[in-house]
Amino acid sequence: MENTSGVGVLDKTALILGALEAGPTTLAGLVAATGLARPTAHRLALALERYRLVIRDMEGRFTLGPRLAELSAAVGEDRLLAAAGSVLARLRDATSESAQLYRRQAEEYVCVAAVERLHGLRDAVPVGVTLPMKVGSAAQVLLAWEEPERLYLGLRGARFTATALSGVRRRGWAQSVGEREPDVASVSAPVRGPSNRVVASVSVSGPIQRLTRQPGVHLSQAVVEAAARLTEALRYP
Repeated sequence: MENTSGVGVLDKTALILGALEAGPTTLAGLVAATGLARPTAHRLALALERYRLVIRDMEGRFTLGPRLAELSAAVGEDRLLAAAGSVLARLRDATSESAQLYRRQAEEYVCVAAVERLHGLRDAVPVGVTLPMKVGSAAQVLLAWEEPERLYLGLRGARFTATALSGVRRRGWAQSVGEREPDVASVSAPVRGPSNRVVASVSVSGPIQRLTRQPGVHLSQAVVEAAARLTEALRYP
């Protein structure tokens, strides 16, 4: 084994991930590509699957998992946050509502950037606040494009349904009314990284009294345009 680190299990893990770079393969294929003993390759592949670094495709073959894309997206997080301030301010000015940027962290989502509305009652979500992935339009966006198994696991106990998420994917944006808080409505749209994976959600939120019970009718276009600008910033620095 060339270019070894001296840590056996790490070197073997790197061999497995390197073999999967060429595409999905069976356990026998992993053994052939890595030269590892079959029990060793199987044990390490299952361990990597536990951390979503490896998953199975529809044919049961091992393939690179979504966690790698998430880690890759995190490399661009500084670029995302650098662009967020001006994009959220522009969204706030276009809608006269508070605007936020959220990222998923395990079974929660966290506000990583926010701007308050300029006039009237200040109702922005503070940066650093974490919310459960069961409520809110941002949660819908962050879950809607997940692989099927993770999507359906995420729906357990959620205030929204699989049908609602299907609508999110079709429209390209989500709305919620009274999900996160009884008097709050919001509209969200996905920010995508270079691999086209959803890495964040742009949102506007405010009282239902102002946003109405159909906030997407008036706010979705501005939110989708803001999300597109952040997607552009990640793809073309």
